[in-house]
Amino acid sequence: MSCNRGKASPDLYTRTKLFSASAGYCQNPDCLRGLFLELEKNSIHIAEMAHIFAANDKGPRANKLLDDAARGDFNNLILLCPSCHTIVDKSPADFPDALITAWKGDHDYKIRAAFGIASYTTRDEVRNAIAPLLRANRHIHANFGPDNDYRLNPESEEASHWKRKVVGQVIPNSLSIIKILDINKDHLNSNEKDTVESFRQHIDDISARHLEGVESITSRFPPEMNNILED
Repeated sequence: MSCNRGKASPDLYTRTKLFSASAGYCQNPDCLRGLFLELEKNSIHIAEMAHIFAANDKGPRANKLLDDAARGDFNNLILLCPSCHTIVDKSPADFPDALITAWKGDHDYKIRAAFGIASYTTRDEVRNAIAPLLRANRHIHANFGPDNDYRLNPESEEASHWKRKVVGQVIPNSLSIIKILDINKDHLNSNEKDTVESFRQHIDDISARHLEGVESITSRFPPEMNNILED
């Protein structure tokens, strides 16, 4: 999901936010193709970041009034499958900025409805919404994670299995958790908001490592997430 456009290229936070907003599906409402693929021997993603207004003055739907930072901002980006990305950029007259922006809003509404991502009235309701996702991630980490013996052999079959679980389940689960908590942030106290931001950075790091091949130090999962919203 690379985008080598200098300052018009989104940072890791924005990339993670885009994955969260897409929930793993192409944001073209007439497509909705899954962006995470479970193949026989590997797990991959086919997501591509598309600029609503072009990353430069000569691209599709160019807007010369925007600076590079605005062009790389979350509001100017949408996550599409490769086919939809090619189509909207090859025929910008058929896919103006207003239409693509509307796709994002429509997708967000559908994701909330389909996955029960709503604005809840109590802390308990928010907790109940994220608890199964946290539990699933804990189970995967305990049974397949790098704390097991295979950590001494990164080329082992177990290591490959862990990466598949991370890409196919842990990252999508985590992005759903972040989306639920962002929508219901008013139920969080100050310390919990800090915990969510630490969790967000953790997901940024593991997404960069497993989705983009960025080899860097990965921030640790904040243990406070396991008990967030518990009074």
